[in-house]
Amino acid sequence: MRLLFITDLHGDARKYDKVCKTAQQHNVDIVLNGGDMLPHNGTLFHQDRFITGYLHKHFQCFEEARIYYLCFLGNDDLKIFDPLFEETCRQYYYVHNLAQRRVAIHDREFIGMNWIVDTPFRLKDRCRKDTPDFIFPAQVAKALISTEQGWQELDNWLEYAETLPTISDELDMLPRPLNIQQSVYMIHMPPAHLGLDVCRDGRQVGSKAIYQFLHEHQPGYALHGHIHESPEVSGIWRASLGNTTCIQPGQMARFTYVIIDLAVNTIERHVEQVR
Repeated sequence: MRLLFITDLHGDARKYDKVCKTAQQHNVDIVLNGGDMLPHNGTLFHQDRFITGYLHKHFQCFEEARIYYLCFLGNDDLKIFDPLFEETCRQYYYVHNLAQRRVAIHDREFIGMNWIVDTPFRLKDRCRKDTPDFIFPAQVAKALISTEQGWQELDNWLEYAETLPTISDELDMLPRPLNIQQSVYMIHMPPAHLGLDVCRDGRQVGSKAIYQFLHEHQPGYALHGHIHESPEVSGIWRASLGNTTCIQPGQMARFTYVIIDLAVNTIERHVEQVR
């Protein structure tokens, strides 16, 4: 079984246009899109147009090619559009919304999670404390969550966040695979301590809870994104955590993706010009 892993496209149609052709060129069975799928320029409340317009056509390509497409929205994709995204995915046999779900394809199981550790930025739709003793980063301004009526400003984000499950809790609530060693986890947030979480200024912002979860459970593969520049800053796009292979391809100006051949355990990172 061959996989193509891509993440953090943020509505870039030029890159999206390359995904289906690239999947067919590499003869892949499954494409995994690791989150932050929608445009983040301009008003985020127009992201629904990209779902019903561009993504609808994008998914059709994989349906016709009979290539599975596993995906979820990310932290820059408004949560109010989750039902629309789910409805769109359900129109296709080969497309699956993997957020907090398990999908079995042939002899492999895929589990997804799109919650992230809290950031300094205002949008909090998918933010969580990492662990019970998590120390919040300094906030740039009042927190926002999306609603059908527009933005809701939170007077006390830290107090509100205490009422939500932590990343540790969310991981514990994920469906469990029947064979953990043969499973592939797609988790938008990267783990701590592996060099897959390094920001441009050198800060390491990965999740300790995700690191601990992978260390304890040892799935075959863990696929991550979120910190676009990390591989360019740290020089690390893959790492081993016991028997788990962790991959964070990054996504900068060029089209970046990873091809994984599960049959022979080969992994190739590709960085190509966008035309």
